[in-house]
Amino acid sequence: MNAEKRRRLEKAGWKLGSTKEFLGMTDEEEAVIDLKLALARAVREERSKRKLTQSQLGRLLGSSQSRMAKMEAGDPSVSIDLLVRSLLRMGASRRDLIRWLARPGRKAA
Repeated sequence: MNAEKRRRLEKAGWKLGSTKEFLGMTDEEEAVIDLKLALARAVREERSKRKLTQSQLGRLLGSSQSRMAKMEAGDPSVSIDLLVRSLLRMGASRRDLIRWLARPGRKAA
């Protein structure tokens, strides 16, 4: 957010902060959510790179299109384990996983 917008909002009485502060999350909780979202983005990117639809990926993994949509959205019902297994099933390597998790712009845990 730019400084001018921040100043206007604060002047109008708005309290600004992070999602972590708003939800009262611990550093560990924030790190797990950040990790899950990075893996969800990786699933979407890998699926697109391989020119697969969500339905095709679902069949490859023995699941449904709606489950694939939840995976890519970082839905709380999707485990980190399932995201990692999905990436590996699509042919990603351990090195690919490390690369996705170490991307610039991703918060360090």
